[in-house]
Amino acid sequence: MQLDLSEREAEETVQLAGCGPIRMAGGGELAGPLRQLAYERIRSAGQIARVDLARVLDVSPATVTAVVSELLAAALVEEVEGTARPGARGRPPVALRVRGGAGYVIGIKLAEFKHTAVLTDMTGTTLASSTLPRSAHARSLKAVLEEAARLVDDVTARAGVTRDQVIALGAGLPGLVDHPEGRVLWSSVLEGEDVALAHRLTERLGIPAWIDNDTNLLTLAELWFGRGRMARDFAVVSIEQGVGMGLVLGQSLYRGAHSLALELGHTKVQLDGALCRCGQRGCLEAYTSDYALVREAHTALELGSHLQLSPQMVLESLHDRAKAGNEGARNIFRRAGRYMAAGLANVINLFDPSLVILSGERMQYQYLYAEEVMREMGELIVGRGRRPPDVAVNTWGDLVWARGAAALALDIAAQKLAGRDAA
Repeated sequence: MQLDLSEREAEETVQLAGCGPIRMAGGGELAGPLRQLAYERIRSAGQIARVDLARVLDVSPATVTAVVSELLAAALVEEVEGTARPGARGRPPVALRVRGGAGYVIGIKLAEFKHTAVLTDMTGTTLASSTLPRSAHARSLKAVLEEAARLVDDVTARAGVTRDQVIALGAGLPGLVDHPEGRVLWSSVLEGEDVALAHRLTERLGIPAWIDNDTNLLTLAELWFGRGRMARDFAVVSIEQGVGMGLVLGQSLYRGAHSLALELGHTKVQLDGALCRCGQRGCLEAYTSDYALVREAHTALELGSHLQLSPQMVLESLHDRAKAGNEGARNIFRRAGRYMAAGLANVINLFDPSLVILSGERMQYQYLYAEEVMREMGELIVGRGRRPPDVAVNTWGDLVWARGAAALALDIAAQKLAGRDAA
């Protein structure tokens, strides 16, 4: 089943229902200090009455009163007028909501063509954003740190916030990232290998920083702000310069034993096939990513190198020709779509998610989720009578990656303010 999620619909979801995963009781997810769990439930609900908070946490009203008193005293939550219950008389009950001004976080996406950043309050509301264009080549660590500093200076100035009010910073970039250790083993945007980027960001910015693979942060954006908020298990597949994948199991992001899992783009779909930029052959992204389509377009459409076309211009020209009926352009998209169907079927056969979300700029090119692609994906799924998962197409804007980085920072900030790190 195919579903489309527009950016406006996603934003309305955030405004109406708080932010963060909506935890399911009885599934083993309710682990951690009660104060932190209460804070997270208030945040995910947007606002909630004490009696309802006691019910979802499965604790007594007296226990909730004690925990809420701590949160109120710490100025982490505030009381507001709640919503009247159907048929009830008198004033609506007092509700609780997270106090946005209790702190601020920043999310940054470091990318090949432009960096983006957002600054949010503790409710997850974006207060400022910034974009920094750059040329597509790997930068020195010093240059990347300076670019990050420029983004931080810009978003804090736009929001009227000082750096010492920022509790945490999350950053994502493409490549192999060891999240627990805060190290970049390799990335197309950063020179060198095994770089202690989180430590250096903290040192340069004066803000505690955490890093992750960019597709993991895109997945966190879905878990915190999108369709994944109520899904126990779902997968996110992104198609841009490469092909990435994020996986949520039991409403928690799965990273693998070494934080290097789910390199879907480098699973093999053709032995001894097309050359991938990782140096190996036959990878999925060697047939479906930006550079693969550009390579095919230059060959099939005879685009001369003298035209000096950027990759984006080539992709747009390829798409326009396909829509106009050019058979060569259509064949390129058709071939990429078939490989994409195989890749998605592999994901479903391996993990059996209830939902697959396709995201990234290439979602404007419908060949990746056209009817024939979805049909072929279904044919490749193992199991008689098995119902394929819903496939949602996310058309959020480019800032969604930075918002995922902000979600990482919000999670850290909640632990510091309301959880095990709280005084």
